[in-house]
Amino acid sequence: MDSGKLKNRWIALYVENQVGVLAKVSGLFSGKSYNLQSLTVGTTEHEDISRMTIGVSSDDITFEQIKKQLNTMVEVIKVVDLTDTPIHMKEVLFAKIKKVTPEEKAEAYRIAQAYEIQVIDTDLDSVLLESTLTERRNNDLCSLLRRTFKHIDIVRGGAVAIEGLSTSCR
Repeated sequence: MDSGKLKNRWIALYVENQVGVLAKVSGLFSGKSYNLQSLTVGTTEHEDISRMTIGVSSDDITFEQIKKQLNTMVEVIKVVDLTDTPIHMKEVLFAKIKKVTPEEKAEAYRIAQAYEIQVIDTDLDSVLLESTLTERRNNDLCSLLRRTFKHIDIVRGGAVAIEGLSTSCR
C-alpha cells in the first residue's frame, strides 16, 4: 500500500472516564496538526471507562504515529484500530426544514420514508427529521435535502462504531 496515500481510518479508544481526558486527546490531534474528522465519546458498560470513536484522514505513517502517541497517554486503557475491521457504524443527524409549503412538507415526509428516517416534530411550516444512518447515507441525505429545500439547518453528531460479530458486517 502507498504509505503517502490519505485514507479514512477509525480508532476505538478506551480511556479513564475523568475530567480533562477529552481535552488531552483532542489536544494531541490539534497540537500535531492531525486531520481529526470525527470524535464521539460515551461511557461504556463500566462507569469509569469511556469509549471514543475517532475518525481521521491520514497516511499510513501518520496513522501509526497517532496510535503510538495515544498509547503513551496515561489515561488511555486501550487503542483499537477499526480501519480494516468489520464494524457497525452509525451517525446521528438532525435536519430542520423551515418555511415549507404544504407540498414541500409532503416531500419531506416522502424523503423520510424513502431513507427510512424519522419525522420527530412538525408544525405549520417546518419539519424536524432524525437520522441514524451511516455517514455515507447521511451525506447523500444532506445533499438531497439541500437541493430540495431552501431553508434548512443540519446538525450532525460524530459516528459511533462497534466491532461486528462476523465478517459480514460492513
